[in-house]
Amino acid sequence: MRARLGLSPLVVVLLAVLGVPRVVAHDLALVGPGVNAVLVFAPPLVWLAVVMARRVPNPLLTLTVVGVCYGVLLAVTHQLLWGHAFTEAPALGGALAGALSPGAEAAVLRVFAVISSLVTGTAVGAVTGAVAWALGRVRRTS
Repeated sequence: MRARLGLSPLVVVLLAVLGVPRVVAHDLALVGPGVNAVLVFAPPLVWLAVVMARRVPNPLLTLTVVGVCYGVLLAVTHQLLWGHAFTEAPALGGALAGALSPGAEAAVLRVFAVISSLVTGTAVGAVTGAVAWALGRVRRTS
């Protein structure tokens, strides 16, 4: 894995862990918008700096893997903090409002929250990886 990603599995996981404080701070409403913005953008900037400094062979792949790990951590953290993140239980709206039992509704919402977390983490990793790839191309041509 290290040869393909250019980073050890431990470093990949540690980079992903950098995003967890934002999830906790957001779900528990611990910070305002300014600090939240720093917590949103700082981890991907660190990811970018690490892959550029290490000159990983494929930054798009490497940071997509970091993003997938981040998505898993995001999903787990949201699930663990679910009861603290909402003042009242979230509910389906529109045509689905009241169509399911409360337990089924909660399960649907939690499953979609997990899917959303995985997609978000992967997308953040892939976009950051694409930026790193482009910067690497610019660096090689100059």
